[in-house]
Amino acid sequence: MKKFVLLIAALILVLTVIVACAPAATPIPPTQPPAPTAVPAQPTQPPAPTTAPTAAPTKAPTTAPTAAPTTAATAAPTKAATAVPTPRPTLPPPPPAPAAGQLGSSTNPIVMSFLPSGDTTAIMTGGNQISDLLKSRTNLTFQVQVGTSYAASIEAMGAGKAQIGWLNTFSYILAHQKYGVQLGLVVTRFGTDYYNGQIIVNNASGIKTMADLKGKKFCYVDPSSTSGYIVPRIVMAANGVNPDKDLGATTNAGSHNNVAIAVYKGDCDAGATFVDARSSVQKDFPYIMDKTSVLIVSPNVPNDTVSYVKDFDPAMKALIDNALIDASFDPAGKKALNTIYQIGGFVQHDDSFYNDFRAYLAKAGIDPAKLVGP
Repeated sequence: MKKFVLLIAALILVLTVIVACAPAATPIPPTQPPAPTAVPAQPTQPPAPTTAPTAAPTKAPTTAPTAAPTTAATAAPTKAATAVPTPRPTLPPPPPAPAAGQLGSSTNPIVMSFLPSGDTTAIMTGGNQISDLLKSRTNLTFQVQVGTSYAASIEAMGAGKAQIGWLNTFSYILAHQKYGVQLGLVVTRFGTDYYNGQIIVNNASGIKTMADLKGKKFCYVDPSSTSGYIVPRIVMAANGVNPDKDLGATTNAGSHNNVAIAVYKGDCDAGATFVDARSSVQKDFPYIMDKTSVLIVSPNVPNDTVSYVKDFDPAMKALIDNALIDASFDPAGKKALNTIYQIGGFVQHDDSFYNDFRAYLAKAGIDPAKLVGP
């Protein structure tokens, strides 16, 4: 029994020594959570806003280089900055030429009346070129005439002596109201279907503000000219100048070019034209931009038209409209259209396109019927 106890004690001793001499177990490190995803130093930026495709920002039509309009000049209807381009039509082969005596035949040509808003010789030249371009596309014969005044062109349509009128805005509204003249096409210039008038001054006149127009000699285009007479009178009234009482001597120069030249030469201290009519005569008067300045720019005015007499045949009208649009894509057509009225192309609208401007005229107390010439 004593030996058995001694044996057990020896075993216990040996086991103790073995455990004490064994290498320590490698500790298992605690499981670490995954490192948090690093936050970017800079927050993600939203994409920059898409820039509008318009080539240049459109200036507000009421901004003036020296004096901004204060009331009515800012109340004008606003049109889109650019017109929706009209695609080039696919023209079918032209129909047979009308029989002798029928409208559009060589013995009964369609008369196109152009307004005398520029150089008459240039308008006749461009008009005849357009006539030839139309004939090649329609087999119709045209005769070109330039009215002696804006009212004369309107009255020619009213009397049936002209079937197509290349009428400015006010003349179209007038002709539509009195004679039911119908809209065919609206012209575009520089990609827009509206335009603005301006008042220009001779830099030696001392005119710096609208108030300075008082007592000065002023040139208009013609009493039926929208940008050259009607709108500038509205703008003057809106800026505290009574066009009937405050101006000095006034004269109607007959065309936008003539107004620009008269102001340049000092025959008039100031004058009204479309923007910028001075460029039309800059070739002959290279210093016109240096010797004249723009005093104020008018509200938006819908562009001029190609219009038809009330009962014009709808099929023939569509034929001519499409031929004009097609010609505007042709190099010869572009040149001719630029020659007459610096036209860049055409868009199609119905008569309601002019309703905002009609409302503007009514608000200004202008009745188109009272301005029809004899």
